[in-house]
Amino acid sequence: MSGHSKWASIKHKKAVVDARRGQQFTKLARAITVAAREGGGDPEANASLANAVQKAREASMPKDNIERAIAKGAGTGADADNIETVVYEGYGPGGVAVLVEALTENRNRTGADVRHLFSKHGGNLGEPGSVAYLFDKAGVILVDASRYSEDDLLAAIEAGAQDIVAQDDGLEIVTEPGDLAAVRDALTQAGVELESAELTQRPKTSVSLDEEGAAKLFRLIEALEDNDDVGEVYANFDVSAEILERVAS
Repeated sequence: MSGHSKWASIKHKKAVVDARRGQQFTKLARAITVAAREGGGDPEANASLANAVQKAREASMPKDNIERAIAKGAGTGADADNIETVVYEGYGPGGVAVLVEALTENRNRTGADVRHLFSKHGGNLGEPGSVAYLFDKAGVILVDASRYSEDDLLAAIEAGAQDIVAQDDGLEIVTEPGDLAAVRDALTQAGVELESAELTQRPKTSVSLDEEGAAKLFRLIEALEDNDDVGEVYANFDVSAEILERVAS
């Protein structure tokens, strides 16, 4: 199976609970602010902002907090101007490619922190472009294959989805980044319950890991995600569903 799909689902479920912590709310608000700054404050015309707002809503972030974050990004506030998006690339245990998206007001501090975490957990931080070519940005929606068949997802194709891919743990609907919101809404209106829907970096190839390798990689991923400045971590690993459940539990 493609491990990144199941990992995304696990992260999504954990985030809904963990988001009640101040750290996670801060990350969500920062992502909204930067998305609004870079693409404008209208979620209907800004796929990245729509995705950030959706994540915040799923995490039960108050509406006022979301609106303040949008206003900060769409305005000319110094706080928004000081935050920049930085992408770090490297390799984790087992030669797995790792892509780290961070939002920071101090590039030097964040870069040093990320480099330290890679080194501490058996990985190596690489140069820009060293692994980015192994990923494609896409919208990815996950649904439970035990509840729905591909025939139940025709609304997604009609709304512009590129593909429906069967995974061991579910069905993965792939969209262009700008079509994610439309496809998500079409499925919701069709009565399909979604496990997750997000903009992601989808691996083109994958690296198989055994349980030991997966455990080492997940320690790196979790350490990176715990960093205040890191927003998303992507990796092109592939493991069995059984190993993933044991290691991620």
